[in-house]
Amino acid sequence: MPIADNPNAALDPSASAGSHLRTEAMSETIVTDSAPAGAEETAAAGAERLPRLGHVLIMAVISIAFAAIFLAANGALSATVWNNGFVSANRWTIPVLVLVFSLLVGLLQKFLRAPTVIEGGFAETLKGVGPKTDYHTFPGALLSSLCSLASGASVGPEGPITILVQQISIWFRTRLKVSPRAGLGFDVAAIASALNGVVGNPLFTAAFATEYSVGGQSALIYLAWNLLAGVVGFSVYALLGLTSFASFLAFPSVVTLEPSYFVWAVVLGCVGTLVAVIAAIGMRVFGTLMQRLSRGDPILRALAAGVVIGLVGLAMPQLLFSGEAQIHVIIADPAAYGVGLLLLMAVLKLVLLALSLKSGFLGGPTFPLLFSCSMIGLALHLLFPDAPLGIQVMCIEASAVAVALSAPLTAILLVAVVGTANPDTLALITLSAVIGLLLSTGIKAAMERRATQTTTVPNGHV
Repeated sequence: MPIADNPNAALDPSASAGSHLRTEAMSETIVTDSAPAGAEETAAAGAERLPRLGHVLIMAVISIAFAAIFLAANGALSATVWNNGFVSANRWTIPVLVLVFSLLVGLLQKFLRAPTVIEGGFAETLKGVGPKTDYHTFPGALLSSLCSLASGASVGPEGPITILVQQISIWFRTRLKVSPRAGLGFDVAAIASALNGVVGNPLFTAAFATEYSVGGQSALIYLAWNLLAGVVGFSVYALLGLTSFASFLAFPSVVTLEPSYFVWAVVLGCVGTLVAVIAAIGMRVFGTLMQRLSRGDPILRALAAGVVIGLVGLAMPQLLFSGEAQIHVIIADPAAYGVGLLLLMAVLKLVLLALSLKSGFLGGPTFPLLFSCSMIGLALHLLFPDAPLGIQVMCIEASAVAVALSAPLTAILLVAVVGTANPDTLALITLSAVIGLLLSTGIKAAMERRATQTTTVPNGHV
């Protein structure tokens, strides 16, 4: 699934999931423009076979049904293993369980070819598209996803859902003999159905797909598929009464905008950028370190990470898993932890996220990032209680996610949905996301200039 390794992907909007999509779109345009009229008509009738609208609808229903079943299975597995009296009474079982599941993750990679996102950045965990996707690895991907999520590693469920749904989509469109170029939009529509239902917003993946646009002359039809499938997924999930991530971290709305709030939005945009930079550095460091320590052995790599995750989890159980459950306990009484501990947990969560992804655990970065941002926001609120907590948390989240995924629209929409932002709050988190994007672009440009200066000798020769 992932494209070529880019440790600075979190700081590079052009190095996101859209890079290979735009490459495909450019190839599509070149082929179309250079081919004779007769050849183009032949391609349209043959190789460029489009799925029917009914196929898109069927795939949308399959996608959201699978997402619901997957989340239920993951919840049941985690509850059975971790939420029992024996584990609660014997904390020494924490590193043992982490190591058991870590071993399983390594074995599944080695013997069932379970995919990983080791070669990519944060965006690659969510894009769900790429030349390396192979539906034949579905059994390994499914089992590795469940083991990764149950291991205590700092990864979320959105990444596995994206990968698995795309594999199902590829299998389905292969049976339909859909053109690979048209199949790209088909896969994104399938992912839209799953993620829109889980996130709890019918437009979430439309924004994501727009920022990572497939481009070309088929862009409008792809977007139409995406919107239709997204509505199906959202509606099915809502009609079934399943719990989505909408209002997951709901904060009181801003009643009236004050000038000081805009100052906060700018400052917090800088803080969110720092969060993304730390996460990117962690990805780079652990990408190199784990490769050297394990020498490419997936079992050794997963076990080494499991040791660290288990020990940290033993000392601070709040840092296990993606953080989606633990965060509510901390928000209920942040003063019990104090500023120092909150900031420490924020940094450690980013470290565990990078370690988990670069060690082969299959998962997404969204919830660990939201957890770290929330810890920092809570710490700031203890220091500056006069500013609204919702602004302090959501502005950091919007900036960090925008920079990490190189997708500001997606970040704004995600934070607004999860935090139930009203229009006034939406203006502030949008400002923070813009600040993060501008800062990350400047940082990337400075890094490129420094790299050029480092590799250039005084006489002008490289």
